[in-house]
Amino acid sequence: MTFHPAASHARDHAAPAAWWRHAVIYQVYPRSWADGNADGVGDLPGITSRLPHLRELGVDALWLSPFYVSPMADAGYDVADYTDVDPVFGTLADADALLARAHELGLRVIVDLVPNHTSDEHAWFQAALAAGPGSAERARYHFRDGQGEDGSEPPNNWSSVFGGPAWTRVTEADGAPGQWYLHLFDPKQPDLDWDNPEVRAMFEQVLRFWLDRGVDGFRVDVAHGLVKAEGLPDWHERTGMLGSAEKPGEPHTSVDVPEHEAAHDEPDRAPMWDQDGVHEIYRSWRRLLEEYNPEDDPQQDRILCAEAWVQPVERAARYVRRDEMHQAFNFDFLQAAWHAKDLREVIDHSLAAAGSVGAPSTWVLSNHDVVRHASRLGLPVGQPRPNGIGIGDEQPNAVLGLRRARAATALMLALPGSAYLYQGEELGLPEHTALPDTVRQDPTWSRSGGAERGRDGCRIPMPWEAGATALGFGDQAATWLPQPEIYRALAVDRQAGVPGSTLELYRTLLTLRRELGLGLGELRWLDDTPEEVLGMQCTGSGGAAVTVLANLGEQAVPLPPGEVLVSTSTLTDSSLPADTTIWLRS
Repeated sequence: MTFHPAASHARDHAAPAAWWRHAVIYQVYPRSWADGNADGVGDLPGITSRLPHLRELGVDALWLSPFYVSPMADAGYDVADYTDVDPVFGTLADADALLARAHELGLRVIVDLVPNHTSDEHAWFQAALAAGPGSAERARYHFRDGQGEDGSEPPNNWSSVFGGPAWTRVTEADGAPGQWYLHLFDPKQPDLDWDNPEVRAMFEQVLRFWLDRGVDGFRVDVAHGLVKAEGLPDWHERTGMLGSAEKPGEPHTSVDVPEHEAAHDEPDRAPMWDQDGVHEIYRSWRRLLEEYNPEDDPQQDRILCAEAWVQPVERAARYVRRDEMHQAFNFDFLQAAWHAKDLREVIDHSLAAAGSVGAPSTWVLSNHDVVRHASRLGLPVGQPRPNGIGIGDEQPNAVLGLRRARAATALMLALPGSAYLYQGEELGLPEHTALPDTVRQDPTWSRSGGAERGRDGCRIPMPWEAGATALGFGDQAATWLPQPEIYRALAVDRQAGVPGSTLELYRTLLTLRRELGLGLGELRWLDDTPEEVLGMQCTGSGGAAVTVLANLGEQAVPLPPGEVLVSTSTLTDSSLPADTTIWLRS
């Protein structure tokens, strides 16, 4: 085979091998990982008890979704106290014990930070309601007078990402209808005004609080949303996370915009997203984090990772410039269609954009906000990505979905950069597509009037032991969201040590990735593979080369000679089956 080199894919030999440049980071959704006190809800002691699973899996770090004090209107992304643990998850002592145990096992810990909004039960918002219009307390949020003679119309026409208006009117202390406050998500999640220095000071205190306790970094929720356009101008499109004319369930596609044009002529960049002022905030945070690594040891870096739904990718790259964040999620890769050409373009574009600012690319296929890829890839190729799947919806092909999910993961873990895994994907867990609507808790379901199922189906409690109560999740049979029967056969104890199981596939891939140094490696495309086959040579940091072939077509293709290191499907002859990825050593 011949190779097509791409200079933008080469590793930076001058850059230190900081741990985050090649780390595999595993997302733990605390409500659904393990229940330590038999109340049906996951908690911090439960997480701590199951940390050896992550060490055995072979990941480098875990990222914890929010566990802070919260009324749980949005599963903890509505924070009432950023420096304490909600009793449903445990105590600060439990958080310290988790950090200590993780570090003992060689695992770093990244915690979620939610800076775009607080809970309406946060002390600041309660003080704002009590203080009234024009107060310093209200200046921490976006309070505005309404439009119309009696102020009965919202200050602008923005809608909420969760559906419905983005403004709620308050009742003042005298009982009269009063001002409106902005919430890009649920009404119980009022947006903070980041032009206010008190807001900036408070979050610097929050960062220091958790850094002092030993956390290794922060995943920043809605990182592109903190600063709003001056004057809060009207926006005549649906407010999706991208802010463009995005429709419910519509996939986000990469736009090829030359770098010199990326900062100009962007008529549909929404006024609530990706404003230039966010970068000043993250530069100040980067300086703060660097205080905790005074010797500039790349293995002691504390990191920031942005959840930034930003297009084109050149604008997304601004979040990971050398003096800002370390990583940003690569949502284009997650949402790419199951076509070789599409995936190759996304990989090329991602590596080029990240490389242009000296950052590693990240790769992710599932998280707590999207349909699990074992189900998503079982839907017809090219159709819009649904926001949840439920009873009566088109159901994915479970066998095909898992086959493609395994192949996609093997492709992802060969790529240079950092990879994120979502809890349970190493078991091949599918979306719970038969979850009764009566038990749904995602505010998207209610605020969309049932038009969008929401994210509950990907947040189902983990199956650990097939024969145990709640499949080993905890001693309470009734879990906060019910587990489907199909999870029993996929439990950890049913897969551990079983050749060919999805769990053992992940363990093998992660071991090989680490041993070969692929995260710090180079990628070169093979230019004579069939149209629906992605072929690449991945050379690790130590010089070892691996040929990776992913057959995204419908027919088997000839397999080149070489030692098979790992295959995502059973090989029966000298061909590469459809929807299969293989790693070969020449």
